[in-house]
Amino acid sequence: VCLTCCSRESMVRINQICHKNGIKFFTGDVFGYHGYMFADLGDHEFVEEKPKVAKVSAGVEDGPEAKRARLEP
Repeated sequence: VCLTCCSRESMVRINQICHKNGIKFFTGDVFGYHGYMFADLGDHEFVEEKPKVAKVSAGVEDGPEAKRARLEP
């Protein structure tokens, strides 16, 4: 469900109905240069991938190679 140009009371009431029934809910509006957006997606899962950074070996002296992080595949 996506709402715009509604009163706050209507948005809260419709969001409560959607949340209770497991329906995703979006609302928002724009006022000149300002605006807002709200999303109630209920329970959801997401995945975030982060690269591993290898530690610098002890044999490398201080210098550009020691300061550059190397990524492991």
